Amino acid sequence: MSISHKVYRTQGDGRWFPARGAALRAMVSGYIDQAGQADGVPAVGRSMCAAVAPHAGYIYSGAVAGHTYRFLQASSQGGCGPDLVVVLGFPHRVSFRGVAWLDADVIRTPMGDMRVDREGMRRMLQAGGADMFLDQSYHAQEHSAENQLPFIQVALPGVPLVVALIGGHDHDAAVRLASALHAAGQGRRICVIASTDLLHDPDYDRVVASDQSTLAMMENLDSDGLNKAWSYTSQVCCGISPVLAALEVARRGGCRRGKRLAYCNSGDIDPAWRGQWVVGYGAMVFEGNNEKE
Repeated sequence: MSISHKVYRTQGDGRWFPARGAALRAMVSGYIDQAGQADGVPAVGRSMCAAVAPHAGYIYSGAVAGHTYRFLQASSQGGCGPDLVVVLGFPHRVSFRGVAWLDADVIRTPMGDMRVDREGMRRMLQAGGADMFLDQSYHAQEHSAENQLPFIQVALPGVPLVVALIGGHDHDAAVRLASALHAAGQGRRICVIASTDLLHDPDYDRVVASDQSTLAMMENLDSDGLNKAWSYTSQVCCGISPVLAALEVARRGGCRRGKRLAYCNSGDIDPAWRGQWVVGYGAMVFEGNNEKE
């Protein structure tokens, strides 16, 4: 008797990243390797509790994302890696209330299948209450969380994951989500990956200045400052709620300061975009505190 599994197939293949598995693996591995050559081997001695990575098309943001995942890869290879990854994105095209968890047993990318941790997700839903629900429809055609998946496959092969989209920009909702993640993650090594790009604006200099301020607030775990800086007319993070939740998870995990790994923007990659539409990309990681107070 066969057992039915819910399979979710990524939908950004060929648009945000290559549709062929071999080409996708080569691209992602190349970005991670390049980050290693630039940074050397990260000094990893503590478990990663949270991270930030961009979600634009790989030809623009992939090199920056590679720094986040090189650090995660080194953490895993050093025996401090996560046993569950929580990917937090947000919907670009629709708005909804609460947190939509990807309702699947398996996520299929061009490189193969990734296992969803159903039991871990059940615990998070239970801890989160009425604001959280299972869904696939909101995830369809949404790239913010999906674009992290091939990087996780390469950097953390075999590690199960859960994926969620946060429907609004409510700071309190992000804190409640972080509380649920913390409660459900007791006894496990969970790493929360917040998917966000930074400011979008035609003015290259404005983007650089804004992004440096945003990354400094992330480093300092200044979620209040970040929340105050964000508005619908000045979206300093294109994905503020995932970042706020990740900062709260990091704080609860004993992190005192984030590590800024890399930054650039689309105007650096292709100067022709300056004066038209410039998008910032940052890589940040947060290590937990394994030492007793």
